Amino acid sequence: MELVVPFTAQTRTLLPHAQEPFPIIGRLVPQYDGKNWSTFEQLLKEPCQKIYPDDIYDQDTYLENPDQIIFLALWDACCVGDIRVRRNWNQLAFIENLAVDQSFRGHGLGTRLMDAAVGWAKGSGLCGICLETQDWNLLACRFYMKYGFRLGGIDQMLYSAGPYAKETALYFYLLFS
Repeated sequence: MELVVPFTAQTRTLLPHAQEPFPIIGRLVPQYDGKNWSTFEQLLKEPCQKIYPDDIYDQDTYLENPDQIIFLALWDACCVGDIRVRRNWNQLAFIENLAVDQSFRGHGLGTRLMDAAVGWAKGSGLCGICLETQDWNLLACRFYMKYGFRLGGIDQMLYSAGPYAKETALYFYLLFS
């Protein structure tokens, strides 16, 4: 049985949730006409996989904190995904991380985690949600756009000093009416 629940002292042992590989099938290419963003996909001939190092953070700072929260996707009392959200300076919630285990992807857990984040942001009186992802994480980009996020900008320098120097940061926004 699957559940999406807030992270609490009782679920502390379920985190940190280890990063798992995700498929790289291509990239989302942004274009700006001076007023609006548009995108197109550039698919790879040979898909590959990518994995990020485990995310190091102090999960206890999320306990009973009105400015940030973690939601866990549980399957038979095991954590199979999570989303970390915090209040940003601009009256938007910021998604710090969204991850679902490989074997549970494609079953709606990402949507249910995002629904929980949206509910928290609205309940916190925020105006919307923003997040950053990479142009090469095409499946994530597709998910965010299908959910209703719009590309709001890019940063070609964010990853320039590391192993991901060829990636462009994409900033997506979901504004509430």
